[in-house]
Amino acid sequence: MKMKSVSGVVCYVKDTNKTAKFYEALGFTFEKREPDHVSIFLNRFWIDFHPQDKEDKPEFQKEANLDNKGAGLFLYISVDDVDAFYKGLLAKGLQPSSKPRDWPWGNREFVIRDPDGYKLVFFKRK
Repeated sequence: MKMKSVSGVVCYVKDTNKTAKFYEALGFTFEKREPDHVSIFLNRFWIDFHPQDKEDKPEFQKEANLDNKGAGLFLYISVDDVDAFYKGLLAKGLQPSSKPRDWPWGNREFVIRDPDGYKLVFFKRK
């Protein structure tokens, strides 16, 4: 038995509309955009966003209501040109958490946080 692929993740958010606008500005494709559920895609990888205040399953409520969303998790997204992508986000009024820079592990990258604090790293391998 072997694993086939990583398909997606589920994230709890305070405001699905605000989240949808943020990810739309980044350039993600929408599969579903409803008040209580937003699904975005990049190639075959998906992210589902669910409103934290609508979670009614007791086993998930604790996770849904955590204050520090995505603590310690960085989602890496490959781009063709880190600096051009960074400038494009600035032009759209988005505020990345860091500026593009080269790292010893061979990446040029920068970080932006979504409205709930989830961290996205846009990078290109040198």
